[in-house]
Amino acid sequence: MTVTSPGTPTGRIRHTILEWLKDPAAHFPAGRGRDLAATGVTARAVAAKLGQPLRTVRAHLDFLARLGVLRTRRIRCRVHYRRDERRIAEVARMIEKGW
Repeated sequence: MTVTSPGTPTGRIRHTILEWLKDPAAHFPAGRGRDLAATGVTARAVAAKLGQPLRTVRAHLDFLARLGVLRTRRIRCRVHYRRDERRIAEVARMIEKGW
């Protein structure tokens, strides 16, 4: 699995998604009275905000979930994504140490 830097278009998109998910209520409309920080955000909401095709956004979200920096939760027929702060901190420490 390769990780792209934030300077690449793909890296910028993933970085943007992670930034938005730090405070999802500030970036996405609340759906059905849900706490977005607790339940997460759907790929459809992220795609609409990015202006990217849903298929493309799902690929980015799935990559971040496989990497472990996003957690997924299925609510009815949709997958919701939210940050895993503990895993993000672990990855940041590994990068700081030079792997």
